[in-house]
Amino acid sequence: MTLAGRIATLKALWRSVRVYHLDRDHHRAMDALYRRFVPPGGLVFDIGAHVGDRVSSFRRLGARVVALEPQPGPAAVIRLIHGRDRKVMLLRAAAGPQSGEIVLHVNSRNPTVSTASKDFVAAADGAGGWEGQVWDERITVPLVTLDGLIADYGEPDFVKVDVEGFEDSVLAGLSRPVPALSFEFTTIARDVAARCIARISDLGLYRFNVALGESQQLAFPDAIDGPAMRAYLEGLPHEANSGDVYAILPPAGGPSGSAP
Repeated sequence: MTLAGRIATLKALWRSVRVYHLDRDHHRAMDALYRRFVPPGGLVFDIGAHVGDRVSSFRRLGARVVALEPQPGPAAVIRLIHGRDRKVMLLRAAAGPQSGEIVLHVNSRNPTVSTASKDFVAAADGAGGWEGQVWDERITVPLVTLDGLIADYGEPDFVKVDVEGFEDSVLAGLSRPVPALSFEFTTIARDVAARCIARISDLGLYRFNVALGESQQLAFPDAIDGPAMRAYLEGLPHEANSGDVYAILPPAGGPSGSAP
């Protein structure tokens, strides 16, 4: 990376730290949302941890965290904040459909949208709201699977996936249901979200909810089924941009329509 790129990355990382780590109202809203899915003493996989604001929330809730962040800058921020916390395991790796290596397309001026998906980079080109985004670096990083993480660390209570258009590939590496999970969607890659919903539905009788942007507020008072969630995402205006879909596996014999 060039000197100018390093400086741009440092500025972007500080912006992310300021936005995501220093806003206490944001913390409270995030904790209230994740408390629905993350039990005290539970285990969370944070796939695409960025600067670790979700890691911090999961730890405030008393969970152990396995965090994946392949980018050196964001990973350094997580180490700075959580490096001495024995209940946080940071892996400099990406997740995907099989283990090995993968090329990560890095946006040095906005590392939060770095991605392993060429299709995502192409979809952003010329799209409204994505003007000026440039993926100017490439790095090769280790690739692991969710199944492999489960074998190494145990079954998670919650899996959070936020990897900029590569979410469906991450979920392709999961062959068993987990109690709850979330994945990011963007309106420039709705096909990825559709494949995520299909994959999750193949694993079990999940119910779905969604929070738009960084609102930390679920859109539906009661969870809905997969086809209804797909229709909802398809109907969103482009300007909605992004959000997180939540999927929960109701307990056997429990009410299928209760929220998350």
